[in-house]
Amino acid sequence: MNGLTIVGLAIVVLAIAYVTYGRYLAKTWGIDPNAKTPAYTKEDGEDFIPTPKAVVFSHQFSSIAGAGPVTGPIIAAMFGWVPVLLWLLIGGIFFGAVHDFAALYASVKNEGKSIGGLIEQYIGKTGRKFFFLFAWIFTLLVIAAFSDIVANTFNGIAQDGSLLTPNASAASISMLFIIVAMIFGVFIKYKNPNQSLQFIIGVVLLVAMLAVGIAFPLYFDKTTWLIVTFAYLFLASITPMWLLMQPRDYLSTFLLLAMIIGAVLGVVVAKPEMNLPAFVGFEVNGNLLFPTLFITIACGAVSGFHSLVSSETSSKQVKNEKDMLSIGYGAMLIETLLGVIALVVVGAAAVGGKMPEGTPFAIFSSNVAGFLSLLGLPEHVASCIMTMCVSALALTSLDSVARIGRMSLQELFKNDSKETTGISKLMTNKYFSTIFTLGIGLILSLGGYNNVWPLFGAANQLLSALVLITLAVFLKSTKRKGFMLWAPMVVMLAVTFTALVQAIWGIMKKITAGQFVFLTDGLQLIFAILLICLGFMVAVSCFKKLFKKDSNNNVVITN
Repeated sequence: MNGLTIVGLAIVVLAIAYVTYGRYLAKTWGIDPNAKTPAYTKEDGEDFIPTPKAVVFSHQFSSIAGAGPVTGPIIAAMFGWVPVLLWLLIGGIFFGAVHDFAALYASVKNEGKSIGGLIEQYIGKTGRKFFFLFAWIFTLLVIAAFSDIVANTFNGIAQDGSLLTPNASAASISMLFIIVAMIFGVFIKYKNPNQSLQFIIGVVLLVAMLAVGIAFPLYFDKTTWLIVTFAYLFLASITPMWLLMQPRDYLSTFLLLAMIIGAVLGVVVAKPEMNLPAFVGFEVNGNLLFPTLFITIACGAVSGFHSLVSSETSSKQVKNEKDMLSIGYGAMLIETLLGVIALVVVGAAAVGGKMPEGTPFAIFSSNVAGFLSLLGLPEHVASCIMTMCVSALALTSLDSVARIGRMSLQELFKNDSKETTGISKLMTNKYFSTIFTLGIGLILSLGGYNNVWPLFGAANQLLSALVLITLAVFLKSTKRKGFMLWAPMVVMLAVTFTALVQAIWGIMKKITAGQFVFLTDGLQLIFAILLICLGFMVAVSCFKKLFKKDSNNNVVITN
């Protein structure tokens, strides 16, 4: 099949889903455009900030559109393009977008509380502690995997000593993004320009940064960039949202949306054929379709990480409840489209039905750069821009997850007393909790993202299942319809627990075969067992509340 047909079909299906199912969810749950959101009632100038819809959308999309929607579909294409396309569309519409929208909705309706806070309110304090521990461990995996990806992408010096100009240019542009974003943030904060002027300035700054970055590349090795990345993460974790993350995400969104639009236009011009088979089989290279497909394709279909962004940061910026549909449901559908584009790219790059060689990022960036060159963009410029785009996919998620990791650790050690002392006081300190979280993330990143990615996929999907159960409890407790969450939560629980058991079984076989490596296999075994135990405890706590009945055998509804 032609790639243009696939992309066109996906755009139509996703657009219909937004105006029908998305609006149905908003109407069913209830949106009050006159209600004061937490951004107003708890405004603090740091996390709770009333923000225009376009800016919050930019933050949400930039944060959730990480490495997953590119990496997952390309790897999963080994099963054929049909199962990948079906899961992207079905998962994106009925699983991921519902999950993201519901998490944002529940948080806004509950004073901007995180998912852990919702668990405490509707399920209990024990479940809350388990969840925050799970969430913190999950953020460590994301930090480790994505920071290694970013450092590799910025690495400007090859092993043979040759210079990698596209990487160095991408690094230069990214550094400019950080500096310019802070200046832009101060300008917006104190000059308060209208949305049109803000948009024009943003586009001009983006073009200028691309031009300067391409002209003046920064050639440093991977180790240097790893240190710089963690220094940036520390800064992003402790500064007010308006100063760095909001303006950086706003500017990054222009780049990422331009990449998607450019890729779609490139597909229109190139009309690439899908050189992969429609379906290969239920088992490929020892990997079973279930659960591998659903674990590998995470962010493009459903991702637990998105709920952390929705409830920890975006919900605290929503200016009006009517903005939540586009921020929560709409941003996820655009990410699904990105996953479809990644599928078409790998299908076009395949030769004789075989997957192309190279990392998913390399496959994506080089082939989309080829599409952009068909539109008249010089090949060198297209290559530099695409390298910057794929690095931005990882970095914009990375800074959000570092901040969320810090906040999860603080919440884990937070107590109900007015005075905190000892270990609780230390762990709830903003600076120490950030350093502690990033320090462990740095140690994990030294093993490389290949050793962390399998656990990240399983943990990410398990997190989505736990969040869906929590949201089902919230909807039931507040007498709202929640039937649309039941099928997704059951499917994701089955997928993730199966994948984790398979991972543990695989490591145990390595032990008996004498092939066990402590640094990689041992780390995966420890984290897999932790994830299963914590996931099981959180799930049990949630299900008890969901199915709790009173003496008259009726379901108890809490207020």
